[in-house]
Amino acid sequence: MFIKIGLDDGLPAPAIVFWRTALAALVLLPVALRLGAARELRSRFVPVALLALVQVAAPFLLITFGERHISSSLTGILVATAPIFTFLLAFAIDREERAGGLGLLGVGVGIAGVVLLLGVDTSGSAAALVGGLMVVLASLGYALGSYYLKRRFADAQPVGVVAGTMAVSALMTAPFAVLDLPAHGPGIGSIAAVSALGIIGTGIAFVIFYDLIGRVGPAKATLVAYVAPGFAVVYGVLLLGETFTLATTAGLVLIIAGSWLAAEGRLPRRAPVGEAAASPQAAVAEDAA
Repeated sequence: MFIKIGLDDGLPAPAIVFWRTALAALVLLPVALRLGAARELRSRFVPVALLALVQVAAPFLLITFGERHISSSLTGILVATAPIFTFLLAFAIDREERAGGLGLLGVGVGIAGVVLLLGVDTSGSAAALVGGLMVVLASLGYALGSYYLKRRFADAQPVGVVAGTMAVSALMTAPFAVLDLPAHGPGIGSIAAVSALGIIGTGIAFVIFYDLIGRVGPAKATLVAYVAPGFAVVYGVLLLGETFTLATTAGLVLIIAGSWLAAEGRLPRRAPVGEAAASPQAAVAEDAA
């Protein structure tokens, strides 16, 4: 929703991405320096740059460019394909994150939802179709970045990793923002929207997300996709006046169900009280869940 507000006010996509990443970096870098988290990244510039490219700069640009042609609610639904890519990538990247046959069914269901949304909800528009595909490609970047984060930054403090990746992402997108300056100064509404996107939806949210990846792994961390589309639809319909068709409903249900099945129905659960008390390992598993 915040991206759409900025776009509707005439802000170019690169400017929005630069603004949100730079603002997130400005907020988090002092915290990372104070906690000593920035020192952990001194010898990891190349991994930080690669993570920034794969999971931040490129996906943010893809989503923002794509959202110029589709609604914010449809964008939020398509981003929910991240767990499907996480499932598929596990076969080649991470044996610990692999799921079984139920996950394959989920992939098929989720893809059916994507096809329905892109084929029906975009009304056959070539621009809308390309925009939707850009958002789906961004979800692939989120999934790839999650595995790379788990492998290369498991011992690093999340606030330091996020501060570093956001700073590098801002540097990566700055040239594009300079080459595509807005035709007029942004209004107060778009300033507030993109600022909230940078501080809350980028800085704070990614610290939580990276911490979850380190604690429970990419597959469980991406389960946020179960709830994010619902909020995106509510915000888009109620606050931005976007339409919500029967095809949107069907696509939303198929993608969420497919993502859930791709993770083999993984949901947070609590161990029975007696089991947790009897076994320290059970207590640890309960905390992880």
